[in-house]
Amino acid sequence: MKVIFSKILSILLALIVLLSTMSFTVDKHYCGEFLVDVSFTGKAEGCGMKMDNVATTKKKNCCKDEVHHIDGQDELQQQLKQEFSFENQQFLISFVISYQDLFYNSFRNVKYYKDFSPPDIPIDYQSTYQVYII
Repeated sequence: MKVIFSKILSILLALIVLLSTMSFTVDKHYCGEFLVDVSFTGKAEGCGMKMDNVATTKKKNCCKDEVHHIDGQDELQQQLKQEFSFENQQFLISFVISYQDLFYNSFRNVKYYKDFSPPDIPIDYQSTYQVYII
């Protein structure tokens, strides 16, 4: 269970780093107020209405294209090395020792009486006193 959880977490963190450094473009085509086409890979296709801006025609073009460019992170910042003070060293050593003690099995399974047989019981006390555990 612990191995599976650590693998899932490492894959998730790798995907977060990959997606944060990746940039992409979303291209949208509107015809009037209605969204006609969305494209993530290239230019969005139009709705088929081609209105040329000619000086004789005073109508406005009802179609418009929107391009949203989402930039990823170009440079990843590396953390600067900090001075490792004596207090930090003490804390780290005490933490490691106390953490290791959690998993140390201090109880030993030593059987001191492994070569001795149990004593002989001359009388069967349960049947003599008629006491039976139910």
